[in-house]
Formats: sequence, C-alpha cells, structure tokens
Amino acid sequence: MDRLATAGAGQFTSSSLHDKKIVIFGGTSGIGLAAAIQAKAAGARVTIIGSNPARAQQGANEYGLDDWRVADVTRAETISEALADIMHVDHLVMLAGSFVVGKVHDADMTYLQRAFDERIWAAVHTIRILGDRLAAEGSITLISGALSDRPNAYGTAIIAAASAAMEALGRGMALELAPRRVNVLSPGPIDTPIFAKALGDGRDAYVASLSEKLPLRRLGTADEAGAAVVFLMANGWMNGEVLHVDGGARLV
Repeated sequence: MDRLATAGAGQFTSSSLHDKKIVIFGGTSGIGLAAAIQAKAAGARVTIIGSNPARAQQGANEYGLDDWRVADVTRAETISEALADIMHVDHLVMLAGSFVVGKVHDADMTYLQRAFDERIWAAVHTIRILGDRLAAEGSITLISGALSDRPNAYGTAIIAAASAAMEALGRGMALELAPRRVNVLSPGPIDTPIFAKALGDGRDAYVASLSEKLPLRRLGTADEAGAAVVFLMANGWMNGEVLHVDGGARLV
C-alpha cells in the first residue's frame, strides 16, 4: 500500500511539467511571475506575456525564462500576434487583469468594461486563437478572486461580477474543451504590485488593519499563490474546480 501510494503521489508533483510548454498571460509580475519562475524550476519551457515590454524582457532575463511577448489582452489582434509563432501549448495560464474599482452610478463605462474585457473576453479570444495548438491533454488556468463571493459597497460590484463570471466560464469550458482541463484560481488578499497600486498611499495602513482580522495574521505572498497555479497545471485530476488560496480569509 505504501509503495502504491508513493507511486501515485509522484504523478501529481511539479515534475510532470518537465519540458512542457507553458504560456502565462500576466506573467511579468506578481502571481504570474512567481508561477513562471516555479514552472521553469520544474523544467518547463515558459513564455510570459504582459503589457509592458521592458518589464516582460527584464523578468524573462532575470529569471532565465525562455521567452517573453507583449499583448494588450483587451485587443484580440495583439493576443494573436503574441501567439503567432507558438505552435504548441501544454498549459495556458490567464492571470492578466487590473483591479477595476468604481461605482455603477458614476464610474466611467469604458473603465468598468475593462473588468470583463481583461478577464472573460481575453480568455475567450485566447482560447479561440490557440485552437488545436492547445494540447488535448493540457490545461487552462483562469483567475477570479475572493470578491466573487464577498463583494463590498466600495465600488467592487463590477469586478466581483467579472470574477464570478470567470468561475462559471471555467466550469463551462471544462466540459466544452474536454479532455483539456480548465480550473480557476481564486486568491484572497495577496501582497502583489497590483494590490499595492490599487491601495496607493493607504497600503500600509490597510494591510495592518486587514492582517489583524485574518486567521494567519498576514497577507499571502505571490510565491504561495504561484505554487497553486503550478499545482493546477501539474495535477492531472484537477478539473472544473475553483481553488481558493486565501489563508482562511473567507472564514472571517
């Protein structure tokens, strides 16, 4: 029994990513970059895609990643250009997206629409563009967030709706794209550049206040969330799931 258990466990380690081609949108910082670094360490061939060419090139060079590309995920033509010469993808990871905050009554509509354009439509366009280039035994990892379950009154209704829609899209695509696997990462409060940018000068005070309420008394790290992305790619039995990585934040 022990021998069988050990053999089975080995199938679900990051070693199963060895020599696999991984494309990570939003891979130039935060969770995406952390996942890229960990996947590369597991022997994968990793391409990161972001909106800032300097940051994409720096990330690829600094961490020895295989390739970098630039795309605006709200524009299908730039996604197509970024993927044009990539003939085979084993694992697609879609983590790009800004933190869109604004109240329905007074926020600019073009700005609010980005919450869906950067998530839902970016994923749909990318999946359509890749087509059969995405391996039948491969996977897609999308991203939602804790707001999908617990929006607040401070202008998060639209991004909460977009996050919830990503989870529904993931479940539907797991059926439509089978046998390809589709999962969704739902991180709680993670200390990333996008988190810091959204909070601005009030970051430190907010983090201190929030940390007091969280079960682990701290925010999560990009490395911890990135490891969850690697798990979703490597574990061939994870499919149609929303993986909550939040340190117990949903419990309080």
